[in-house]
Amino acid sequence: MSEGVKKIRAIDSHTAGEPTRVVVDGLPEFSDTPATVIEWRDFLQSEHDWLRTAVVREPRGHEAMVGAFLLEPTQPDCVAGVVFFNNAGYLHGCLHGTIGVAVTLAHLGRLSAGENKIETPTGIVAVHPPVDGWVTVQNVRSFRHAAAVPVEVPGWGTVHGDVAWGGNWFFLIDAGDTVAVDFANLDQLTDFTCAVRATLEANGITGEDGGEIDHIEVFGPPINDDADSKNFVLCPGREYDRSPCGTGTSAKLACLHADGKLQLGQTWRQAGILDTVFEGTVEEAPEGGVLPTVKGRAFITGESKLIVHPDDPFRHGIVYPRD
Repeated sequence: MSEGVKKIRAIDSHTAGEPTRVVVDGLPEFSDTPATVIEWRDFLQSEHDWLRTAVVREPRGHEAMVGAFLLEPTQPDCVAGVVFFNNAGYLHGCLHGTIGVAVTLAHLGRLSAGENKIETPTGIVAVHPPVDGWVTVQNVRSFRHAAAVPVEVPGWGTVHGDVAWGGNWFFLIDAGDTVAVDFANLDQLTDFTCAVRATLEANGITGEDGGEIDHIEVFGPPINDDADSKNFVLCPGREYDRSPCGTGTSAKLACLHADGKLQLGQTWRQAGILDTVFEGTVEEAPEGGVLPTVKGRAFITGESKLIVHPDDPFRHGIVYPRD
């Protein structure tokens, strides 16, 4: 192997169709003392962002891929820390990714029976070992920040949506007659949600404390009785979530509970654009809002050793003009 070649060990999975690539070995050295996941995220972003782009962008990855850096925990009752990222940047939280991390940890023999806590940039989440691939995650506090916010979207008219936090900031829209939430309408759904996000940014509409609303979630009726709703979720960048989106489901659960449409302990079944389903329930959070629990199914799809060769012109991923 040539001098200067870097090797990165990764384990791939998908959760309800949405991929997760967990980097389990190959991170740069950071500090001799334990560092928090936020300190790790800031360090990687400022000094080693090439690692993110090399892992998830082409030619090794693709735009739909979500990555996770697996870290040593700083809290004694946690089994791991994690930083999530995608082709566009770093994510606050990611529940489909947490489910992917859980099946990866189980694959590595690093989960114990019962509750296992994981440190994330949004706080500590708790998972249980997979049962036939199904993983239950208790998420961080989720809440609605603003209800029925009107925005005038060029080419689409007035759209109303809720601003809610589920580990990322969401603008949640009932599709109504605007566009059918159907896999056949991916291009139209992408154009619509990108236009909504651009309008929110242009009008200075944000989450709490100026938090950027970088996820747009559109709801329509499910195709059958296996779910209560079907969604399309635009992620940071221009890619959509293949799964029902765990942080988006958490935001939806918070809005339903705020409207009195979801009782404590009642199950909500959220289908995604591929008609795979997450199940969610809520309990009250002491600070207000809810503590969502989301259940989804994941499968390990591969183990690999990524090679970053110093002479490879695309060793850090392909950068397109839109990036």
